[in-house]
Amino acid sequence: MTGPATAPKPATLQIVFDDNRLLPALFGEHDRNLAQIEQRLGVSLHYRGNVVAISGPPEAARTARDALERLYTDIRARQPAGPAEIDAILRMAAGRPEDDGASGGNEPFIQTRRKRIVARSPNQALYMRAIAESEMVFANGPAGTGKTYLAVCAAAAALTAGKVDRIVLSRPAVEAGERLGFLPGDMREKVDPYMRPLYDALYDALPAEQVVKRLETGEIEIAPLAFMRGRTLSNAFIILDEAQNTSPVQMKMALTRIGESSRMIITGDLTQVDLPVGMRSGLTDAVETLVGVPGIDFIQFTQADVVRHDLVTRIIRAYEGKTASTDKPGGAGSGS
Repeated sequence: MTGPATAPKPATLQIVFDDNRLLPALFGEHDRNLAQIEQRLGVSLHYRGNVVAISGPPEAARTARDALERLYTDIRARQPAGPAEIDAILRMAAGRPEDDGASGGNEPFIQTRRKRIVARSPNQALYMRAIAESEMVFANGPAGTGKTYLAVCAAAAALTAGKVDRIVLSRPAVEAGERLGFLPGDMREKVDPYMRPLYDALYDALPAEQVVKRLETGEIEIAPLAFMRGRTLSNAFIILDEAQNTSPVQMKMALTRIGESSRMIITGDLTQVDLPVGMRSGLTDAVETLVGVPGIDFIQFTQADVVRHDLVTRIIRAYEGKTASTDKPGGAGSGS
């Protein structure tokens, strides 16, 4: 008989940093960056001069080493080093194969006029690569995973680099049972509330005056899905957001709008469908229908990819736990 598995022996690793001037930013005010890494990974970090010693479980120690080396590289490149950036680096370091360097130089990024955007989770890295390489990408997953934000930033980068002539951002105008006709104002005022997340991402990727100018010239078009019917969109970067709220007919119509030299990103969250009861989501239908079609990529995000406030992750986890419990026999949702 074999005995109980023994825990791996703690590992001790050392890193020597060659520029002492960067260490205050690396360690953080009152060593808060080191404390964040210790808390997340369950390791101990101690430094003397420019040498940092890491002790803890072998895998966690390697992840901490990779994270510190990546953070040091980012600081040297004048990138920010706050809690959000460290959280992103830890996600990426934990998801990297052991034989892959901490800063291998091939991690994807999006360079907009306002900032350089790097992946903050392994699935975001897959998504960014898919956007760069595929003509059409479906991204499904919960709020806060960067589906829409990264797509809009990639579109803005492509437009300013001259890779496309225009950006077309669209959403189905179905939200919590409301319809456009019941909203006050002209069409622009009716549409704007539905499109606000797209505007927010645009203003984060481009200077405000450029957003306004490009909206006026038509280089950036924001419109409800119904406005896409009958069009062929060439030399365009097309984003269909909230795609879980399309019908299969609407989805087919939207997907067949793509023209020559265009790219289309379809984002949605199949746990947040606002369609009438009994209506099949066009996103579900498309994912099932198009699997295996060349030129189309599918990215599935989970609550582990949520990069907003930690509270968002905890909320999503709580709801997923509730759904799982009510689906079990005898659960809260199984009674009469």
